[in-house]
Amino acid sequence: MTRTPLIAANWKMNPLPEGALEKDSAYRPQSGIETIVFPTFLDMQSCLEAGLPTGAQYGHPDSVGAHTGDVSMTMLKKAGCQFVLCGHSERRRDHREEDSDVVAQAESALRNGLHPVICVGETESERRTKRHKQIVERQVRVLPLREIVTIAYEPVWAIGTGVTPTPEQAQDMHAFIRSLVPDARRETIRILYGGSLTADNALEFFGQPDIDGGLVGGASLKPAVFRAIVLAGVQARS
Repeated sequence: MTRTPLIAANWKMNPLPEGALEKDSAYRPQSGIETIVFPTFLDMQSCLEAGLPTGAQYGHPDSVGAHTGDVSMTMLKKAGCQFVLCGHSERRRDHREEDSDVVAQAESALRNGLHPVICVGETESERRTKRHKQIVERQVRVLPLREIVTIAYEPVWAIGTGVTPTPEQAQDMHAFIRSLVPDARRETIRILYGGSLTADNALEFFGQPDIDGGLVGGASLKPAVFRAIVLAGVQARS
C-alpha cells in the first residue's frame, strides 16, 4: 500500500513566514505529496484565502458555550478549515490536556467534517524508564481509529532539546503505533514523525517504511528549510 506523504507546518504562536501566501510558496503541495499549514487563529483566514490547505492548532469539542478564548470545531469548519491538531505535546503540557480531552477533540472534529491530526508521544523520563511504548499505547488505544485520521508521533524528549532519535528508533515506534491500529485502517493510516526534522535528516526519516511524513515545528518557519523537507518527502517515495 502506497501512502501519499504528508508534511505539516506547525507555526505555533508565530507570525506567517515570509512569502508563505505567495503562489510559489514553499508551503503549497507538490506533485506526489500533500502539505498542511497550521497558523494562529489570527492568520488562518489569510491562509485559506490564499488557497493553502489549512488547519487549526486546536479546537474546542463543544459547538458553543462559556469557554473564554476558545474556538469550536464547528466554527473552524464554518470558516473553511480542513484540518485540526489534537493533543499536541505543548497543549498537553501547557493546558493540562489529558487523553480524554484529546479523544473529545478528535471525535468532535470528525463530527464536524474536519480531519484530525492526533499527536501522541512520550517524555524523556518515560523513555528513560522504558515506559515509552506503554505510554504511547495508552494514548493510541482510546483514539477513534476506525475513522479516517492521521497520527503524529512526537518524541517529546527530542523537541527543542538538541537530541534527535535515530531513524531506526523512530521507525520502531511508528511500526508499534501501526500495530495498534485496527486491521481495516492499518495500511492506509498515515503516521507522521514530529521530532526535530531538518533539511539534513528528513530524507533518512522519510525513507523508513512506517513514517509517512512529518509534523514540522521550528524548521517550518524557514521557507527554504521547509521546502527542502518537502522535497525529501518526494524523493523518499520516488
